[in-house]
Amino acid sequence: MNKAFTKESDADADDDGTPEVAQPLPAGGKNYITPTGYARLRDELLELMDVERPKIVETVHWAAKNGDRSENGDYLYGKKRLREIDRRIRFLTKRLEIAEVTDPSVHHGSDQIYFGATVRYADEAGEERVVTILGIDEANSAEAEVSWISPVARALLKAREGDVVKLLAPGGAREIEVLSVSYPVALAAPDAR
Repeated sequence: MNKAFTKESDADADDDGTPEVAQPLPAGGKNYITPTGYARLRDELLELMDVERPKIVETVHWAAKNGDRSENGDYLYGKKRLREIDRRIRFLTKRLEIAEVTDPSVHHGSDQIYFGATVRYADEAGEERVVTILGIDEANSAEAEVSWISPVARALLKAREGDVVKLLAPGGAREIEVLSVSYPVALAAPDAR
């Protein structure tokens, strides 16, 4: 298809044709994030804007001077990568603008579950699991981190050690018992000299 007939949203699609979509926030909800998660997203944004994008722009500029662009792999790949970078920059910028940085270390020593807690719990079969409740943009299930809007986090929030709560999961309701709750220790402020 001729580029003149493509919609801008087509350029925002990934390789499989789907646009990068942020996990939606609940109605009236905030985009909570830990200071560490915020710093990680900000660092990624700065790396893309200050290092990676200028490098790709230079490659595309060089490739464009080499003649026929329709069969120029460096040019075609560079333009595609540039669209991917620009899409990620837009996504990160929007998410950082609405981020509500919340430091979980303020709850250190508490036995009640709030945002940022690491919780050890057992299900009805006695199987124990440990999860850390984090923001939508920073949670990584491979690291036993769950988003604060996930069903397990929703069930656990506001509970205390020893409480038994009902988890409403797609497979049906079941009870889980909170075994322990912990929070990161606050980082010491640097000395002002």
